[in-house]
Amino acid sequence: MSNASPSLPEGLTTRPLTTADSRMVYDLMAAQEREDTGMVQVEEADLVSDWAKPSHDVTASSVGVFDNELLVGYAELMYADRADAAVLPSHRGRGIGTWLADWLRALGRSRGSSVIGMPVPEGSPGDRLLAALGYHVRWTSWVLQLPQGTTIPARDLPAGYAIREAVEADSKPAHDVLEDAFLEWSVRERESYEDFAAATFGRPGYEPWNLRVATDAAGEVVGVSLVFISSESPIAYISRLAVRPDRRNKGIAQALLVESFDVAREHGATVSELNTDSRTGALGLYQKVGMETTALWVNRAVDL
Repeated sequence: MSNASPSLPEGLTTRPLTTADSRMVYDLMAAQEREDTGMVQVEEADLVSDWAKPSHDVTASSVGVFDNELLVGYAELMYADRADAAVLPSHRGRGIGTWLADWLRALGRSRGSSVIGMPVPEGSPGDRLLAALGYHVRWTSWVLQLPQGTTIPARDLPAGYAIREAVEADSKPAHDVLEDAFLEWSVRERESYEDFAAATFGRPGYEPWNLRVATDAAGEVVGVSLVFISSESPIAYISRLAVRPDRRNKGIAQALLVESFDVAREHGATVSELNTDSRTGALGLYQKVGMETTALWVNRAVDL
């Protein structure tokens, strides 16, 4: 591989992005997803909620590539190692993706990152480009969907346990349950409560019913589900689901899954889905209750 930095095609310009650019970034990412997978998972609310985190400075962490006023390329570094990038399908094959990958590596090095990676649909142009640039697969992710009209068999909770909409006093315990569980397999710094609150309660369209908690006989939060309905379609999706380690194998996770999708249907959802990856070991659980894989993604990373 050459050590020379790639150049953008003549006539394209770049600038850092701001929170005011969320819609054009969403349009770009949606166009890429639609081209590569036939469906759009990203929402503008995903960007807005990420950019609302106090720890994240979108302007210092992003770049947009423009053809006149049209955004044709985007890259952003979240945390030390999580990157996102997109190229407008009509502008592929011009070296924009290679330039963005180089920009991300340079930013990562400047921040002391040892590795950066990003999710791409398996077999997509982005996947092939990153493989050619020396990126390896860190993990595999599956988009799982419960077929329309299908329900998951209910699971009884132990005596004294209950599932309900979270109240304000549950917010910090819910955050702790989620972080403790996700940090069992995710190599990153612990998310602050302030970041969690900004991205959750400050998410456009957030309603109190979105946060579900399972409580034990003493009233302690022992399980959490965060479920939303897409603003673009009547799809319910669970963005995070976790159970406290000492309360696992009691059916709480499956009960949360059932209750979350049931509540979402009450709010207008007709299809239910979630994502999981090979680090969690949870794929079998979701397949067992009737969920089917609709898309396959890989996280490709490079050591810096």
